[in-house]
Amino acid sequence: MGKKYSIFGAGAAGLYTAWRLLDSMGNSEVVSSKQLSPGDTLELYDWGRYYFNEQNKGTREAGARICTWHYKDDPNNSYLELGGMRYSYWDGKPKTGGHRLVTTVIEKLDLKKFSVPFNESTNPLFYLRTKNMYLNDISSANPAPYNVKNFGQADSPDTGFNIVENLSVTKHTGPQTRLEWCDFYSNGTIKAELPDSSIFKKGDHLKDIGYWNLMFDQLGSEGYKYTSDGNGYTSNVINWNSAVAFQANNEFTPGTEYRTLTHGYSSMFNALFNTIIQLAGDKGVKFDYHPDTRLHSILVIDKVIHYTTATRENPNKESGQGTTAAAWMAMPRYAIELVAQATRYKKHEGLDVLNHKKVQLYLESAVLQPSYKVGMFFHEPWWADNYTKNPAPYPAKVSGYEITKDVLEQLEKNGFPKEYIALMATDNTTIVEVPYSSSAALIKAVEQRIEQRLTVKQEEQLLNTSVRNTIGPSVTDMPIRQVVYFGNNALDSKGKPVYGLLAAYDDEQFTTFWQELEIGPNKQRERPISENYQPLEGPRQAPEVMVKALRTQLAQVHFGPQADYSFVPEPLETRYMDWSLPPFNAGYHAYAGHYDVCDVQQKIRKPSQLIDGADADIFIVGEAYSNDQAWVEGAYCTSESVLNDFFGIQPIISTEHYPFICPCSVKK
Repeated sequence: MGKKYSIFGAGAAGLYTAWRLLDSMGNSEVVSSKQLSPGDTLELYDWGRYYFNEQNKGTREAGARICTWHYKDDPNNSYLELGGMRYSYWDGKPKTGGHRLVTTVIEKLDLKKFSVPFNESTNPLFYLRTKNMYLNDISSANPAPYNVKNFGQADSPDTGFNIVENLSVTKHTGPQTRLEWCDFYSNGTIKAELPDSSIFKKGDHLKDIGYWNLMFDQLGSEGYKYTSDGNGYTSNVINWNSAVAFQANNEFTPGTEYRTLTHGYSSMFNALFNTIIQLAGDKGVKFDYHPDTRLHSILVIDKVIHYTTATRENPNKESGQGTTAAAWMAMPRYAIELVAQATRYKKHEGLDVLNHKKVQLYLESAVLQPSYKVGMFFHEPWWADNYTKNPAPYPAKVSGYEITKDVLEQLEKNGFPKEYIALMATDNTTIVEVPYSSSAALIKAVEQRIEQRLTVKQEEQLLNTSVRNTIGPSVTDMPIRQVVYFGNNALDSKGKPVYGLLAAYDDEQFTTFWQELEIGPNKQRERPISENYQPLEGPRQAPEVMVKALRTQLAQVHFGPQADYSFVPEPLETRYMDWSLPPFNAGYHAYAGHYDVCDVQQKIRKPSQLIDGADADIFIVGEAYSNDQAWVEGAYCTSESVLNDFFGIQPIISTEHYPFICPCSVKK
């Protein structure tokens, strides 16, 4: 009888683990007895029921905290991302930045042809303290409405991040590589001489300082507020681990190119699931998929892993049980806590890994960061800077131009001169993957490179293939916080255009503003929040009161502080995802202060390592305890590291310059 492996969670980490377990069979240089073999069983449990394919339909798109939503739920229509929505592209070079595993997965699943730039505006719109302004217009003559020390209101709100980071890291000093940042998490200190008025001093370890504490100390109340309001993410400026915050908010990361998929980011997980089914059949492994089922408890009795499950209908009561040779908890902190609670207060046999004191300590290193997204679809892009019917006084300046590899390929198909394409392709610093805010700027740059004048037809070809009218964002201190413009991205270009807008993208305390509008006035709450599993069910239709609140705030962002909500047209459809609800209770996570996060990453993935004399093949994978929190990359990296270190599976890419998680070998 073959062995059985059990994965609990069918999000990014769970699907990646299943795929790599199957894909690596027979491919490793050294075959481990722990790897799957023909006749073995691989089972995948998930509390939700995702729409993976026609044979496995569900209530929402795949991906756990990734959730693509198409207009009228039609995959041919325009879409919005109501969860995670992009990745940092890696060009394959050994020392460049980017999300290497996500990029690799997309290539191996033959999805690269669907990968497109996720454009960010070079001149975003801000609406802060009832003042509408563009980034490029902020100056000493037109400052932001804050009283920042040293006239900081005349600079970008992100300047506050740079001021704080300069206490230890500058553009030319400090960690530059992923490995060097890992060392910084453990050993980074304040290097600047601070005045006596500061509550911190030179030599203090940054991992033991809360980031909010440090920012407030250095920037003052107004400086902190300007950076907090203007960067759009409250989660970036909470009191988390300063050493990690320095890297996450690091301005000096070279040339980041964000991308997404034309079918929606969820499509990567559909492809993973379908590949898992195919591989299992090809490899002779029995694959059992159990949707609507959660892990209820897990214990090790006589060196055997015993688990119980519960149904989605009654998730708090045990309904089934089983044993397994290895278990992966591919789930975030809150869901793990629910599993631990099942055995915390009752007598039982065996080893209770999750409730050991040190395991609990390490689990608490991840701070839950609730988030909320509301999407809207419209007949027309009323927010755009090229919309002429009733133009907004403060449009989103998202129209621009960018030449990418795909653009060059399309130009060649259209008969654009090959010698011009060759010259542009070899000039990566000033032409390719550089955003241009106007057609004139792009044409000038190209003509300077090719040293020729373009014909009218060539100009049209160049502009038509390189035009971009997304993504933004615009930022405000109102509860909508960020507005992201997806535009008309439907696969069916011949249909009537529908334009998508992420009307609210917020986190932390702002989520409760919208949560109170989910029910509407004159109604009583009939379901406890602790049992509201809306994230599993999928995007929910927004009530009229929420829609009106959204329109009111959008009107002020784009039409001015006195604008009436009616300035924004009635949307075709509005839905929300409340990621503060269970079973996630967070859109993403951050590391708390006073932890050595390198040690956490190494130990928590196999928590029995924290218990003297214990050795149990129970693993925790996902973004929550990764080196890339809040990203799919983090889920993939923790999963890959477990397979490499505990199952003898060879790394999917070289780790020479890219450790999947922080090693413990950093200097002490």
